Amino acid sequence: MSLVEAVYKTTVDFPAEEKYGLTSQIRRCVVSIPSNIAEGFMRKSTKEYIQIFYISLGSLGELDTQLEISNRLKYMSNQESLNNQILIIRKQLYGLVKSLKNKL
Repeated sequence: MSLVEAVYKTTVDFPAEEKYGLTSQIRRCVVSIPSNIAEGFMRKSTKEYIQIFYISLGSLGELDTQLEISNRLKYMSNQESLNNQILIIRKQLYGLVKSLKNKL
């Protein structure tokens, strides 16, 4: 959720012409990460839960790419802070996947 807040604060200053482009795509992507995790938590099957974590990891990778594009276009300046949060979340998700796989 902290990553969602940080990304929303960062994208506020993106150019107006990106409102329905990169800004919208980044925001949808970052919101999908905790949303998918919440959905997966409500699933009855461990295999489904693991699959949802992989979907969240995919969204995290997509977000990472979109932030790099934004940085290259000079739309943002705090990419390092966001990259650190992404790295932490990626490690946590992989750790959860590993833990759940060991339960199977």
